[in-house]
Amino acid sequence: MVEKKFKNVKIHQSAFIGKNVSIGEDTIVWANAFIGDGAVIGKNNTIGHGAFIDRNVKIGSNVVIHTGAQIYDGVIIEDDCFIGPAVCFTNDKYPQSGKRRNLANTKWYIGKGSSIGANTTILPDINIGKNCLVGAGSLVNKDVPNNSTAYGNPIKIK
Repeated sequence: MVEKKFKNVKIHQSAFIGKNVSIGEDTIVWANAFIGDGAVIGKNNTIGHGAFIDRNVKIGSNVVIHTGAQIYDGVIIEDDCFIGPAVCFTNDKYPQSGKRRNLANTKWYIGKGSSIGANTTILPDINIGKNCLVGAGSLVNKDVPNNSTAYGNPIKIK
């Protein structure tokens, strides 16, 4: 790992860091990660190998973004969260080849202390509350209230 223009941040030489990105102290960015223009990343985070963080994403502090996670423009992740391997925040509910849609107002919110298990897919415009646990392999197609456990395809909330 090599340090770049950020204070006390370790960034692997193969990572891509866009323009006007803010990365807090004690954060580690692993190999082949992509962090798009204008992303804001807090302190003491881990951005895993091959993670994709789109432009303008906002990530709090003490967050783990695991290997291969895909986090698109409009995602806000609060402090103390875990985003498991290959989690995907999908940005289009009705994808079709050759059709362009305005996805500028697509939003997601992940509350403080929440954990999202590996290979979970989160549809657009979803809020996951504080201190939630989303089981691995889930399809999140509706909001998850604070302090809930959700799992399955589609999710069931307990």
